[in-house]
Amino acid sequence: MQPMQHQMMGYDRAITMFSPDGRLLQVEYAKKTVKQGSTAIGMVCQDGVIFVTDKRIVDKFIVAEAVEKIFQIDDNIGATASGILSDARVLVERAQQSAQQHKITYDTEIDVSTIVKEMCSLKQICTQSGGLRPFGVSLLVGGINPDGTPSLFETDPTGIFFQYYVCVIGEGESEVEEIMQKKYSRDITMEDGLKLCVAALNKVIGKEFSIDRIDAALISIKEKKFTKVSKVKLEKLLKEAKKKG
Repeated sequence: MQPMQHQMMGYDRAITMFSPDGRLLQVEYAKKTVKQGSTAIGMVCQDGVIFVTDKRIVDKFIVAEAVEKIFQIDDNIGATASGILSDARVLVERAQQSAQQHKITYDTEIDVSTIVKEMCSLKQICTQSGGLRPFGVSLLVGGINPDGTPSLFETDPTGIFFQYYVCVIGEGESEVEEIMQKKYSRDITMEDGLKLCVAALNKVIGKEFSIDRIDAALISIKEKKFTKVSKVKLEKLLKEAKKKG
């Protein structure tokens, strides 16, 4: 076993080098970084798209409101991330520029898939260029397209993307996904979706749970406007979810 580990070590020194079994080890390490990040959830509902995330505030002196983990890309598009948030910020800023350029050029909102493809093209370049490292972050990008349809995508460090109805990334991925498998339905409303997500994070985080470490946003089909959900609203939804059981 040890000789094999020693042999494999040489293949993780450069992003451009495949191991004998066809793996890019630096990319796999980047995926593990995402797994260690705090949990983020994206969900498509019948009336819009929601994002709910754990900001994992570990120091009582940190101002929770100043920690940003849900980002507005355009009026109709938002994103959340798990992994290295500084990497996410770079990708989000580029996406914001693309959205604004599209609006100025075509006088219309950009669709979600175009933003995702541009984001993933940059991620992919970093998996085949010497001297670079992969982005150590996965993003959930979602919103309302110009034709009024809601959509949600997950991007990973390889530059691959998939479209989902509901997606979970970060350390609580498997536990929250298990809850979603049982309770999510395609006709869920944003109100009920927020209740489900907050209750799921409450269950997974356990004793350390606090509304201060939860962030949430929604984009409705009707208004096509990115809106942050207040702490008061989240507290109320959690109480209702607990009563409902």
